[in-house]
Amino acid sequence: MAGGMLEYTKTVLQKVSFDARLFRRELEKAINRLLPSELEELKQWLLQFVTDKPELKPALVYLTL
Repeated sequence: MAGGMLEYTKTVLQKVSFDARLFRRELEKAINRLLPSELEELKQWLLQFVTDKPELKPALVYLTL
């Protein structure tokens, strides 16, 4: 199931985006579970997703680790 975990991660992040703390926790889990190529795709998706959600932007710092 190529990309299955990535799509699941996107769905989870969308569902918890109402709470910045939950969003950060789920993002940390995703960073530990996804493959490097999937992380690159997630990073691109996140940059678009948080454009209108400034409260979630601080969580992006975890993607630079």
